Amino acid sequence: MTINYQYKNIQSPTKVTLTDEQSAGHADHWRILTDDMSHDVPEWLQKMIEQAAMPKGLNSNVSSQDSCLLLSENQPCHINQVLAMKNGKPECFINAYPCVDSPYGLNCKIERIIANDKSHDAVLRLHTADGSIIYAFDQLYTTNRHLYQRDTSYFVNLSAWAHEIKHSEQNEVIMVEDQESIRYHRAFNDIVAANDGKIPDDLQEQIKEWKPETKEQMAPVEINLGHMCAYLFGDTLGQEDEAWCQGQVLGKQETVFNGKSIILFDVVILREQDADPFVIRVGALNTAETAIIKVHDYIQANVWLQAAIYKQNQKSTTQQSKAS
Repeated sequence: MTINYQYKNIQSPTKVTLTDEQSAGHADHWRILTDDMSHDVPEWLQKMIEQAAMPKGLNSNVSSQDSCLLLSENQPCHINQVLAMKNGKPECFINAYPCVDSPYGLNCKIERIIANDKSHDAVLRLHTADGSIIYAFDQLYTTNRHLYQRDTSYFVNLSAWAHEIKHSEQNEVIMVEDQESIRYHRAFNDIVAANDGKIPDDLQEQIKEWKPETKEQMAPVEINLGHMCAYLFGDTLGQEDEAWCQGQVLGKQETVFNGKSIILFDVVILREQDADPFVIRVGALNTAETAIIKVHDYIQANVWLQAAIYKQNQKSTTQQSKAS
């Protein structure tokens, strides 16, 4: 009997296979959390074994018949560890990486999987319902790798570790002087305000009919680029999950990762009309620079974007947290 019999009829997404040389590994990710990887990481891995759990991902059950085993922890910030299996028992270590859990996410289709099957590292190219492209490291590739289906929409929980996070530049300002752009901007704001902050179904028709009542309404518009939301994925194959983003902090809380104080920021990094906002939970070391960031502040960050897909989150399109 083999566990693979249930996967025969699945049409998988397109897969791009990486060599070991093309795979970046996780050294830079561990450096986010420690300056002494050679000491701290082995100690953390040994410690996590004592309280490890087996995440199911899209599986109903975790089977010891699989060739690999994924171990995790039920903590907001934790380690995922991949072990090779033989005759139902762990045989050797394959990989390990730090993870952040997130209650936020988007409904996406998996367009492409960029993977190194030796290390079980994989980056998912995700296509959202509104057409945005997101790349994220797959926390649960070991568990889900046989189950992903082409042209299937999944609710994907999205999180990140911050290599760097700081207040956005507030002096980056542009002046809009084009009259049609000004008219659209003023009309949009007036119409949405008149509808208690909601966008009416006939927005475009109302914008066409809108007329300024004063000269001041057609004055040039100042736009502060430090108050915009933006997301740019990496341009190196297999490292597209290394992203730059800018957005607004919606929430902030503290947690602990192996004795280290961590701040979790809930940040909206894309906020477009007629689209679900792209919100991620970002983990960062609690330092003097991160501690001063407050809710409602705009930040910019270099992040390692992560994705997790769980079966129990697929019945609803609302943002849900991972079941404990």
